[in-house]
Amino acid sequence: MRFSDTFLDEIRDRVPISSVIGRRVTWDRKKTNVSRGDYWACCPFHGEKSPSFHCEDRKGRYHCFGCGVSGDHFRFMTELEGLNFPEAVQQIADMAGISMPAPDPQAQKRDQQRTTLQDVMEMATLFFQEQLHAPIGAKARAYLRDRGLTAKTIETFRLGFAADSRNALKEHLANKGVPKDQIEACGLVRHGEGISVSYDYFRDRIMFPILSVREKVIAFGGRAMAPDAPAKYMNSPETELFHKGSVLYNHARARQSAQMAGRQAGRSEPGDVIAVEGYMDVIALHQAGVENAVAPLGTALTENQLELMWRMTPQPILCFDGDGAGIRAANRAADLALPHIKPGRSVRFAMLPDGKDPDDLVKQDGRAPFDRVLADAKPLATMIWQRESVGATFDTPERRAELEARLKQIVSVIADENVRRYYQQHMREQLNGLFRGSERRGGFEPGRGGGGGRQNFRGGQQQGRGEFRGSVAVSDRLAKSGLVRGHLELPALREVVLALTVVNHPLLLLDQYDDVSTVEFENRDLQRFWACVLAIITKAGTRATPALVREQLEENGFADLLKSMTVQVRNARLWTATEEADMQDALQAYMQTLALYLRNKELRWQKIELEREIAETPGDEPERGDALLRALSEVHNEILRLENQEAIIDGFGVMSGRIKGAAVGHG
Repeated sequence: MRFSDTFLDEIRDRVPISSVIGRRVTWDRKKTNVSRGDYWACCPFHGEKSPSFHCEDRKGRYHCFGCGVSGDHFRFMTELEGLNFPEAVQQIADMAGISMPAPDPQAQKRDQQRTTLQDVMEMATLFFQEQLHAPIGAKARAYLRDRGLTAKTIETFRLGFAADSRNALKEHLANKGVPKDQIEACGLVRHGEGISVSYDYFRDRIMFPILSVREKVIAFGGRAMAPDAPAKYMNSPETELFHKGSVLYNHARARQSAQMAGRQAGRSEPGDVIAVEGYMDVIALHQAGVENAVAPLGTALTENQLELMWRMTPQPILCFDGDGAGIRAANRAADLALPHIKPGRSVRFAMLPDGKDPDDLVKQDGRAPFDRVLADAKPLATMIWQRESVGATFDTPERRAELEARLKQIVSVIADENVRRYYQQHMREQLNGLFRGSERRGGFEPGRGGGGGRQNFRGGQQQGRGEFRGSVAVSDRLAKSGLVRGHLELPALREVVLALTVVNHPLLLLDQYDDVSTVEFENRDLQRFWACVLAIITKAGTRATPALVREQLEENGFADLLKSMTVQVRNARLWTATEEADMQDALQAYMQTLALYLRNKELRWQKIELEREIAETPGDEPERGDALLRALSEVHNEILRLENQEAIIDGFGVMSGRIKGAAVGHG
């Protein structure tokens, strides 16, 4: 019975390979790192006294550094226990709790079709290779020679040439007995509606075969020889074999190189994998000795391609040109990676000198200049920080608040809670360093009150508006430490403003969805209320009106809460949160309120963390205790400073007084 790749991959994903092998070996406690899914044992395939047999859950592979055996779940079962392949699949499927698939004639037919199509693609590859070395390929050979490629490199990557002919490949395959429908299914000809006679897809182009993970030709990339060609590079169309966003050029070879580098360095992890922009970059690097490079297929990096790289190495290096386009591509890649990073899984960024590509760097001086670029690769966190902060001025409280709110929003997309927390901490440290630098240059000083007095962190007299007097205000939990006593309460008015403004201005949510929809309320009633608001407006779309939203909220049982919120906002004279406010005023006030709210939540989180550390600090470490108290004082003063900025919210409505386009002053 033949099993689909999807079914086998699902089994591998559900059952760690260590669970399969662990039934037959005893893991070495000293070398094994269970938390990382990294296991060592004495090899079950040959006798040994020290463990050289290694398996890694992340890759789903095993390898013995003593006898050289290697494989996956199924190979272990077939080679060690003598099972045939279907029996091995059955046993591991049982472990996964997955039912064996019923025989599917259609699936078998598709598998056979894919195999047949791969045979056709192999025939096309050989034809293109022959054309390159024939008289008709002289111009293409000259181009490759001018690019510095050797005959060995051309053969390694199986480069070829498609002649400037409408039917050279089509006739060649037809003469070999390949049916018309298979030629079309491989994407080797243009056909379909409006095309009476199909013709070759690639013409007058240098051909780059694109291989699958299993090193089968599944598509081609073509580089135009004519300078006026509409597209310099183009790829095969999407086919049964080829899905562009899920393939990396040079994938199999780079993976093997990374694994070899890890073994040579004596590490359980593979070596680096480097993503560059194009086919020629990969090939030039390979010729210079850098064999672990891959490339997306002429488009921006996709999530699937990033996931492929993470399967090869925990921290791939993304290499971009240093010009404006390269920097923009790097920033897009940073945003793409950020939600998916985890402990031990991230990316780094290597920026090339402006105007240079990898091919340029290695052409004259070999790999050394490129290695220096890789050595300077920046972590993802650094890339994010520099993008948001470099070249800007933060000389006012508003600009600093904007930067802080923006960083908080960017980091909030990280799914892993622990990584997100450390990113938040890192960005706070960067902000503090940046703002302290501004203070030394005479800029605005955060954490200072309006009176400009100095803080006394040992509980002495405080001077200046916005600073507290006496002891640190803390929670009951911290008071139990015996170091400090007190209590701090924060108002809930901001939450009411954030929720009610959207009710009264539904289009605000649609215009600013990424910022507005991510608000997380602490009040439980507001949490339920907000979920209902989002559902109503998202469903109604541009048809959403305040009346519609209120009507449906009342139908869902929120009439009393809605009424009390309206009264609270009107009593506070926060007109921008009411239905009468002009949309522009409402938006401006909302974003200011949101920035204050997010900053306040962040400060409260810092306060809780500091309280926890103080509560856990032994009494015989007074210096550490003092340092933590000073930090807590700074956080507390910043909270009070934000409270003083609440007046800004009132100011928007009172200053403009716009009501639905009419200028009306509020007394």
